[in-house]
Amino acid sequence: MKKLVVVTGAGMSAESGISTFRDSNGLWENHDIMEVASPLGWNKNPKLVLDFYNKRRAQLREVKPNKGHFLLAELEQFFDVQIITQNVDNLHERAGSTKIIHLHGELTKVRGEFSNNESIFWENDINIGDVNEKDEQLRPDIVWFGEAVPKFDKAVQLSSQADFMLVIGTSLQVYPAASLIEYPKANVPIIYIDPYPAMDVVDKKRVHVMSMNASEGLELVKQNFIDKI
Repeated sequence: MKKLVVVTGAGMSAESGISTFRDSNGLWENHDIMEVASPLGWNKNPKLVLDFYNKRRAQLREVKPNKGHFLLAELEQFFDVQIITQNVDNLHERAGSTKIIHLHGELTKVRGEFSNNESIFWENDINIGDVNEKDEQLRPDIVWFGEAVPKFDKAVQLSSQADFMLVIGTSLQVYPAASLIEYPKANVPIIYIDPYPAMDVVDKKRVHVMSMNASEGLELVKQNFIDKI
């Protein structure tokens, strides 16, 4: 089967009710980014950071995958689909997609604050005093600003092997994830779906831009592109 690499951002989950950072009511509105998503913020006030992610985890239990998530899962009937997501939710998994790389970590996992290679499944709140076997305070298994993105090399490898690429719901402003669009071979078709596409960072001759939300764009991809590619 042909390899389809799908890069998804916050817009992929927006239709499920998870706000994007570009929205006026985005997640960071009441918090300085560095207070809740950086090692500096963690060292300064770990309780604030835990409370922030506990709320995100509680919200995740209330939302459901949207039509776009299910359409991506359906594409596995036609392609070898590999999803590379910037999102920390588990909506791709819940919709039935089977190959997913979470570049920025996962809300449903935690790790010890000094154990970079450890991931523990965790659905409930994390509290001060919750520790791992090494007696390390548990923290969200999220890649914060200023931290390395350990799965990026794998994402680059997959992108370079793609026969087709879909880029969905991302501003193409957050690096290194935004650079993945540069790695497919020169003749690989790339479709970029976003209601507010970053036209200044895409090569218009190479990238087919669809200015619409994820579900609308994926419905058109399924109807009009699959038979041609």
